[in-house]
Amino acid sequence: MCGVAGIWAPGSGLSGAELRHIAASMAQSLAYRGPDDSGVWVQEPAGVALGHRRLSIVDLSAEGHQPMVSADSRYVISYNGEVYNSAELRRELEPAGFRFRGHSDTEVMLAAFEAWGIKEALRRFIGMFAFALWDQQRRELHLVRDRLGIKPLYYGWANGRLLFGSELKALRVCPGFDKSIHRGALALYLRHGYIPAPYSIYRDVHKLSPGRLLTITEEQVAQKLPTEELTRRAQAYWSARQVAAEGSNNRFAGPDSEAIERLEDLLRDAVRLRMVADVPLGAFLSGGVDSSTVVALMQSQSPHPIKTFSIGFNEDQYNEAGHAARVARHLGTDHTELYVTPQEAQAVIPLLPQMFDEPFADSSQIPTYLVSRLARTAVTVSVSGDGGDELFAGYDRYFRTLAVWGKISRLPPAGRRALAAALERSPDSLLRFLSLLASTATPASMSPDRMRKLGAMIASPTAGALYREFLSHWREPSSVVIGGEEPDYLLARSDDWMVSEELVENMCLADLSSYLPDDILTKVDRTSMAVSLEARVPILDHRVVEFASQIPSRMKIRNGQSKWLLRQVLYRHVPPELIDRPKMGFGVPIDEWLRGPLRDWAEALLSEETLRQQGFLKPEPVLTKWREHLSGQRRWHYYLWDVLMFQAWWEHTEQARPDCTHSPQQTMSATGS
Repeated sequence: MCGVAGIWAPGSGLSGAELRHIAASMAQSLAYRGPDDSGVWVQEPAGVALGHRRLSIVDLSAEGHQPMVSADSRYVISYNGEVYNSAELRRELEPAGFRFRGHSDTEVMLAAFEAWGIKEALRRFIGMFAFALWDQQRRELHLVRDRLGIKPLYYGWANGRLLFGSELKALRVCPGFDKSIHRGALALYLRHGYIPAPYSIYRDVHKLSPGRLLTITEEQVAQKLPTEELTRRAQAYWSARQVAAEGSNNRFAGPDSEAIERLEDLLRDAVRLRMVADVPLGAFLSGGVDSSTVVALMQSQSPHPIKTFSIGFNEDQYNEAGHAARVARHLGTDHTELYVTPQEAQAVIPLLPQMFDEPFADSSQIPTYLVSRLARTAVTVSVSGDGGDELFAGYDRYFRTLAVWGKISRLPPAGRRALAAALERSPDSLLRFLSLLASTATPASMSPDRMRKLGAMIASPTAGALYREFLSHWREPSSVVIGGEEPDYLLARSDDWMVSEELVENMCLADLSSYLPDDILTKVDRTSMAVSLEARVPILDHRVVEFASQIPSRMKIRNGQSKWLLRQVLYRHVPPELIDRPKMGFGVPIDEWLRGPLRDWAEALLSEETLRQQGFLKPEPVLTKWREHLSGQRRWHYYLWDVLMFQAWWEHTEQARPDCTHSPQQTMSATGS
């Protein structure tokens, strides 16, 4: 688990020493991603330099040092991640004459590129990775991101030089970096609370999409091919859409018992591979289906109690610690839980802009950071249960979308629009009464705010458009962002993610393609890396993903229960009564905090003068929602948190020094965390 950085500037006149300094500065800005070692490799005639920061997990010796050169000297790699099946690949390569100095997966990857070529090697890798691979023979740069987007990689231009790195801060330290905001990306951020790939908050920088291989030639760099054009040239060596389409055409037709057995075998092997480490290893445990399944399979393959970690809150509606403790006792893990006060949770907020490096507004970023920090006190690697919701239809919004579309699809479009307008104008008292009559949700879950959101959704012309509404925060962000027309992106093109006749499968694909990599996995990567912790996600082993794509919806949702097939695997290890309960999520009471302890902080960031001076957001719609939220008239905390996280990020980046002297770890130390 490491930090990747580099620069390619042919014909720039930069000396080898200057290239080394830039790459070293870029890598140093990511020191918390790799506190154990650092390195720089330079080829002055080509104008290229690769930087690296290392968190040593497998092969702690100097033989794992990066950037690493292949045995035939053709390839040089700066690599972030783990290839979990490297031992098996090594056994394939040794009979072909390859000899290895150490036992790092990096060395095996380079040998695989030599033996099989890049695309075939990628096909054989099981793991999470983002890397820059320089081909000295062809003078080409290959940027690669893993199939599901577990690890990040950014690229773009600064002062006519191509830059790339694990996080945006590595690019920002470079001379001439243009911090111009991509206003369309800002509009997408207000819609979703994250910026979907390939965009970043900066106009000239993109993030590589999951499953992509981007090969950049010397001619393209000399021509300074625009970032958008480079992005269009990236090749998909693995595609969630293609996997979903193939699964839709090749449904698993065996009995339930066979599906359960096969899924457990796949998950067991995925977990086994992710338990290999030369450093202490543990797991996050919330007590929910996903994390409990992963921990159960870990414990069943370990001769010693697995170290597990959970965070608790004193507010019952946000606290899963008790559930986690009961699962831990049943499985016999070495469990650690920490109850966090509101003050301790709120103390994380000032760290978020630097930790996430671009606006990011999933408030579960706070407890995820806290549990990562807790785990890091005892282990260097922690296994996580992320991915179960997207693969096995675990989100409540799937049920809501199915229920709503099942009703409104029978109405003519004009009738839908009229009903939507009526609900939008209705007073709260009427909406509460209507919620009692609704059969799509319980009265407790259908507040007036949710009824109004439902009203907006009723006008959706297609099932895809309806689901996009469920995923949206600000429904018309271009009316809030000055000059912020939303650019083309995956979720705006339902044809790209509506590949099945089953709506559930399409919703899962949409989340697997965007929400998972750009929200969930971004959150896990940044919060764990901020404390130098490697997080592994076995449910997202691509073999599990491919099998899940073949499973029919009736094995994912059955009798009103989500993740049916995954639950059957878990029930072999943990009694249902310890697991079956309403889905809670992993959040904090942002709505209450904004009316209480965070009010002064929020008002300073949302002042009309500040908003007008910045010139990004129109003050009127923002301040209207702020006043309505403070009065208790409406609950706009999701919308407001989007704006506040942008404002806090903007304030931080404008005040930050343009060098690599600060890191999240250093900032956290300074605040006493």
